[in-house]
Formats: sequence, structure tokens, C-alpha cells
Amino acid sequence: MKYENIILILLVIAILIAPMVMYHGLGEDDGKFGGADDQGADAIGELDHNYKPWFSSIWEPPSGEIESLLFAVQAAIGAIIIGYAFGYWRGQSKKD
Repeated sequence: MKYENIILILLVIAILIAPMVMYHGLGEDDGKFGGADDQGADAIGELDHNYKPWFSSIWEPPSGEIESLLFAVQAAIGAIIIGYAFGYWRGQSKKD
């Protein structure tokens, strides 16, 4: 059991360090971390020049930082729900 934990810790460290080594010195200016939303809109614009969106957003965040904050809050809520579900499932399996 002790060796399994050490192996798992080393694996997590390797997974965290690998992207930093692979993309060292490359940034958004080089196109490595562009968003998929922009790529999709650009692809549609290239295919059909007469394309018009069906609707627009009801509300757009005033800045990119607020948009990132809302995304992080959404991700945290999802993680809490998934964690609760797994915890509940684990607790039920130990109860029997």
C-alpha cells in the first residue's frame, strides 16, 4: 500500500510537470492556448460569408476577469456535486 501511494504521487507530479516542459516559452501569442470558441467562429466565417448568428447573448460579462471568475465558480460547483455523489456512493457501499 505504501508503494502504491508513492507511485501515485510521482505520477501526479509527472502529469503536472509534463505540460510545463512541453510548452515552455510558448504562450497565447504563439497560438498554443487559444480558445475553442474563437476557432469555431473563425471556421464558420471562412466557410460561409453570409452567416448570421441566430441570437446574441442576453448578458456579457464586463471584462475577461469576470468571465474567468464565473467559469471558475461553475467548475467549482460541478466539482462539489461530483465529489458529493462519489462520497455518497462510497458511503453507501461501506454501509452494507
